[in-house]
Amino acid sequence: MLIIGCDYHPAFQQIAFVDSETGELQERRLQHREEAEKFYRNLAAQGMKVRVGMEASGHARWFERLLAELNFELWIGDAAEIRTKRVRKQKTDRQDAQLILKLMLKDDFPRIWVPSWENRDLRQLLWHRHRMVQARTRVMNQLQAVALNEGLRCKKRLWREAGREQLEAIRLAPWASRRRRDLLELLDRLTPTITELTQTIEQEAEKCPEARRLRTHPGVGSLTALAFVLIIGRAERFQCGKQIASYLGLVPLEESSGNRRRLGHITKQGNALLRFLLVEAAQVSARSIPEWRNKYFHLAMRRGRKIAKVAMARRLAVQMFWMWRKGWDYEQVRKFGSHAEQPGHRDGVQFNTEKLMGRPAPQ
Repeated sequence: MLIIGCDYHPAFQQIAFVDSETGELQERRLQHREEAEKFYRNLAAQGMKVRVGMEASGHARWFERLLAELNFELWIGDAAEIRTKRVRKQKTDRQDAQLILKLMLKDDFPRIWVPSWENRDLRQLLWHRHRMVQARTRVMNQLQAVALNEGLRCKKRLWREAGREQLEAIRLAPWASRRRRDLLELLDRLTPTITELTQTIEQEAEKCPEARRLRTHPGVGSLTALAFVLIIGRAERFQCGKQIASYLGLVPLEESSGNRRRLGHITKQGNALLRFLLVEAAQVSARSIPEWRNKYFHLAMRRGRKIAKVAMARRLAVQMFWMWRKGWDYEQVRKFGSHAEQPGHRDGVQFNTEKLMGRPAPQ
């Protein structure tokens, strides 16, 4: 077998490879895309078994497809963990490739979970819809600015038929009028596209049993549920809710030493889209569930609204994880889950046991 350590860059890749039978070590620098593809196809033509290791990186989709087409084994490693295993202070592409090869030979390569091609393609649907919504929001904000500059203050009523007529009736200078017309045309094109993408997401969520189950939670819609399932992948990868929160970057950055403990802002190391959706969904949940609303206002008064929103997003992510892990919908969570924070069940198991035995509940 040929074992290859690959330091991947968008324009080229530096590789160090060794033949496990002969022990021969070689190094090469392959330019993308023609030279690299020719090199790997020649290996496949020789009938060699190949294992390639590389750090997790963007802009490598074509390379992954090529290796899958040639039936070569691909290991993708955690770039942060690989970086911690570097001993020398010097860093070059050759040394990076040699380090990856060394870790693979020592069976110490930090492999990570890689989603399937179908999973990645559905993620593109979510990202595309998200970017289209962002573009529409920017267009609408610009049109609101045009209206405010001319003394028209309609807020949301600007997007109704009467508000639109008022906006179009405003007399503007030639280039300002051109800008208004172009922005309105963009808005008219973006809205049907977003509607179509939203319907597609709802159809995909309906096909997914896990997403249907997560949608039963108040505040969680098809977009958030499907994004959670696609990005988490398999619930069995995580053992507890703390790991989920850490994976999504919803835990505080900690720099502690000795008797000093310092917690900063959240790490933001996870998927930015899912973290954004959880924050949005958690605010709806806080309005819909009395216990969540009380918790949100308590945190908002103590720490501020921004921190309270993120805290509720973490709470929502953990609850969605356990719903998925246990196969429960929201009603089952309310019935069988923890009741410690509910007013009628504030003493949990002890309260329920004493109630069944006929003893008075503690006051």
